[in-house]
Amino acid sequence: MPAPTAETLMRARYSAFALGDLTYLLSSWHPSTRPAALELDPARSWVRLEILDATDGGPFADTGEVEFRAHHRTGAVRGVQHERSRFARRRGRWYYLDGVTAS
Repeated sequence: MPAPTAETLMRARYSAFALGDLTYLLSSWHPSTRPAALELDPARSWVRLEILDATDGGPFADTGEVEFRAHHRTGAVRGVQHERSRFARRRGRWYYLDGVTAS
């Protein structure tokens, strides 16, 4: 079942990163910005997702943005990816378009 909102897709993509599901990550990436391949660091563990803001991206919108912090750990080193991601809906399905890393 496709994600009904941009935020729901963001949460699903976070779970896919945590599980190492490359197939889902690529299939939920907008065709205009999707890379040919994707590699994940097997030593990195994703431990928590914080949704900070969601703009538009509802079930009847065509675009949306989600700002988040994804907390991770590589060995004893902890880190955070803070990003504002853009999403686009195409033929009723949400896709990740791109994102800007925040500081």
